[in-house]
Amino acid sequence: MIEVRNRRVIVVGTGKSGIGSAVLLERHGALPVLYDGNEKVDIESVKALMRERLGYDTRAEFYIGAFAKEIIEGVELAVLSPGVPVDADFVVYMKAQGIHIWGEIELAYHYAKGRVLAITGTNGKTTTTSLVGQIMQEYYKDAYIVGNIGNPYTEAAPLMHTDTVSVAEISSFQLETIENFHPQVSAILNITPDHLNRHHTMENYVAAKEAVTKNQTKADFCILNYENEYTRKFGERCPAKVIYFSSAQKLEKGLYCEGEEIYLAVDGKTEHLLNVKTDMNLVGICNIENVMAAIGISMCAGVPMENILDTVRRFVAVEHRIEYVATKRGVRYYNDSKATNTDAAIQGIKAMDRPTILIGGGYDKGSIYDDWIRCFDGKVKKFVLIGQTREKIADCAVKYGFLKEDIFFADTFTEALDICVREAMAGDAVLLSPACASWGMFPNYEVRGRQFKEYVKRLKE
Repeated sequence: MIEVRNRRVIVVGTGKSGIGSAVLLERHGALPVLYDGNEKVDIESVKALMRERLGYDTRAEFYIGAFAKEIIEGVELAVLSPGVPVDADFVVYMKAQGIHIWGEIELAYHYAKGRVLAITGTNGKTTTTSLVGQIMQEYYKDAYIVGNIGNPYTEAAPLMHTDTVSVAEISSFQLETIENFHPQVSAILNITPDHLNRHHTMENYVAAKEAVTKNQTKADFCILNYENEYTRKFGERCPAKVIYFSSAQKLEKGLYCEGEEIYLAVDGKTEHLLNVKTDMNLVGICNIENVMAAIGISMCAGVPMENILDTVRRFVAVEHRIEYVATKRGVRYYNDSKATNTDAAIQGIKAMDRPTILIGGGYDKGSIYDDWIRCFDGKVKKFVLIGQTREKIADCAVKYGFLKEDIFFADTFTEALDICVREAMAGDAVLLSPACASWGMFPNYEVRGRQFKEYVKRLKE
């Protein structure tokens, strides 16, 4: 147990997670020391946000810019925001000085109460978390949706009690710094290459994802994707009881999709649950998997199946994830801005059922695009590319036979959208599914997606 009362505790990062951590610490008597390497941070704005949350002026100290060794004087605990690499020089230095390193998730768990349902995976986290969250909030009196989904766990932690159910979307970055975090139900939806510029090797990335089960026992549950090689193999050594789901084959035990129907097999009996065309508002194999995972998580959390399925039937797509925007002049527009890696973008293409003009490209995370290009299967008629990766993606597309005359480079997002409108014909789809992060051109994928939607809505019918 780390004592924080009247102790200086470093919080690294002044975004949502950092402010949430600092406020929670101060409420428990700590003296927060906020540090951010970005010299452009507006400290007065951060103080104002903290004042709003605390109800009084914060006692926190603030340091920005180059890390100064004197700021760790007397510090025993540092709390990192998810965007801070654990191998950053100043973090390594703090560890060498014997300072304990937590992340925002670990800090929040330290003070939170109730049960935790934790969802991770390369893709599908937000849709699955949102669906499970809605199921919990409609069945239980006290349920919160927290974590990487944009709601800091630290903000909700003080409001929780023993009957609370927290549905937490947890990223690999957040899992690097857990210590005692113990969900009663966990899920690893899939694992495919991503964030290798941060984790350096696939082995490190896989280990980070698997860490969601670090403190689980056979009294707990873990929901795993049978069709993903990493998660299927992990099931053999997972410390929790495993429930698999499969979108490609019939399982003797678990959830599976056969044709258009989803079934649950348990104790030698098979129960039909729903039809993916008539009982779901979501499209694509990826969302069939997300729904099966959500059903598995919710079952293990004690929600009756009739309640689960009722919520599934009413649930609509998460913003920015294969989100239908509008039909203009016979062209359907889809916002899949949340597809920030190739595996997510593959799901976007698979969900299309018509000739598609695809917008791709963005920040270079060191990804390889071969599998994405190969999945086009004749659906992509024109390819509009933006950002750092446009030449790299174009070269890959040409390698697999995509015609150079069907590839367009755009210097701005508006130019890319103008090209799509010019090239699209009635019966086509325009899909924003970049397979890349938004950084460089946008602060995040949400801004990218909203700009796409605003542009489409301004188009004449």
